[in-house]
Amino acid sequence: MSLSLQQFTTESRNQTSANIDTVSTLDMLTIINNEDKKVALAVQKILPNIAQAVDAIQQAFTKGGRLLYCGAGTSGRLGILDASECPPTFGSSAEQVIGLIAGGKPAILKAVENAEDNIQAGQQDLQNIQLTNKDIIVGIAASGRTPYVIGAMQYAKAQGCTVISLCCNNESEMAHIADIKLDVIVGPEVVTGSSRMKAGTAQKMVLNMLTTGSMIKNGKVFGNLMVDVQATNAKLIERQKKIIMEATDCSREIAEVALKESSNHCKTAIVMVLTGLDVNQAKNSLKQHQGFIRQCI
Repeated sequence: MSLSLQQFTTESRNQTSANIDTVSTLDMLTIINNEDKKVALAVQKILPNIAQAVDAIQQAFTKGGRLLYCGAGTSGRLGILDASECPPTFGSSAEQVIGLIAGGKPAILKAVENAEDNIQAGQQDLQNIQLTNKDIIVGIAASGRTPYVIGAMQYAKAQGCTVISLCCNNESEMAHIADIKLDVIVGPEVVTGSSRMKAGTAQKMVLNMLTTGSMIKNGKVFGNLMVDVQATNAKLIERQKKIIMEATDCSREIAEVALKESSNHCKTAIVMVLTGLDVNQAKNSLKQHQGFIRQCI
């Protein structure tokens, strides 16, 4: 299926901003802000599809699979951003969520010409990380037609992976390949074709939901607390203490002792305080219950 740019919602002209270059700065920003308000409502319309995707990702994690994002340009960078924030936020391994971008690492900081048009490169990048049928793929492209992403999705599909598409146009080529399609229709951009704007915001919101939702369902959150947060700096050590105090209603002194005894493993410290178990017993309980604090207590 091949469509001209004029047939894509993301490439059409937004009449609301047709004279944006002639208005005051405040009016310009008001136009942008009013258009941005539409993004969350567009995401709301596909929440059932996003829920289906979250459940599929959680199932992949349970089986030892990985979540792999594939995108080009802004879409690729957003995937890398979401993937890179999972280890410090959820204590996940760096290999559990991986972002791939057309053109490789250089494309993270600077556009790599024609990289997105290489359909073979998408397959090759998945082969390079030894794709298996346990993995789950999310192809990200505002247009829904990026060759690099399509190549990755087609290869993943052939390997038996669950494939998800995240696009901002209806009836895209990517959506027709996907097992689960996430079409967030945000409408024309304020600056025609600048899909880093509303489309990029929509993609960021959905990616947040995919990883946060699947991590919650994998026991990485207790209440609304990031109980697997990694203490990689002084600020995060303080955050760990606050999380333990919030989760257990204990004093700062008790939180500090538990955190020290658990070698700064926040989740273990919480189980220790809530149950009275020693560090080894708390660790064993978490292991027995697949890391879910509620099941330990």
